[in-house]
Amino acid sequence: MMDKMGVLDRMMGEGLIPVVRIYEPQEAIDVAAALKDGGVSLIEITMTVKGALDVIKELNNKYADDVLIGAGTVLDEETGDAAILAGAQFLVSPNLNPDLIHLANMKNVVVIPGALSPTEIVQAWKAGADMVKIFPVAQVGGPGYIKALKGPLPEISFVPTGGVNLQNAGPLIRAGAAAIGVGGELIDKKAVAQGNFRVITENAKAFLEAISKAKGKTGIASS
Repeated sequence: MMDKMGVLDRMMGEGLIPVVRIYEPQEAIDVAAALKDGGVSLIEITMTVKGALDVIKELNNKYADDVLIGAGTVLDEETGDAAILAGAQFLVSPNLNPDLIHLANMKNVVVIPGALSPTEIVQAWKAGADMVKIFPVAQVGGPGYIKALKGPLPEISFVPTGGVNLQNAGPLIRAGAAAIGVGGELIDKKAVAQGNFRVITENAKAFLEAISKAKGKTGIASS
């Protein structure tokens, strides 16, 4: 497994964390393959996937450090511990659970808890979060909200998630996001149902291109 700093460096360098929330395990595995074909090297498997731990284990064994597999929708330390044992190299949660953060730090695994208000964000950071998931970002102002947060909290790395799409991906990065988490706008469920995984591969390429262009610009642009 890659060390914690290596995982963080890849997250911040690539800037895209695909969120796989597909119920059927084989479809989740096929989606992961399509994402890899699109150039993705980080994939979050949510715990809502049927047999999520087995999916994480299989993908981790299949791709090793070529694609870093993490666990998403991790609500408590018990689930987090099981995900780490399955090979998850990072844990993502929609909420703030100090016990989960403590577990991840003890295991030397990247942890990205969810928060929304400045108070929650600072609490997560002080508890030992490596990055903080800002969720749901689209519903509270999108890039404008991230830009507003970065002013007083420049030292905290944000991963906005929830309503992220190709239109706001670049602006979110330019507003100060270290990376973005993308689910439905990247992993088209209709395409999955049709077995048309090429759509997901092309979506991944488009998101990576948008992020790369945004990261190539200096300074923090307005939204």
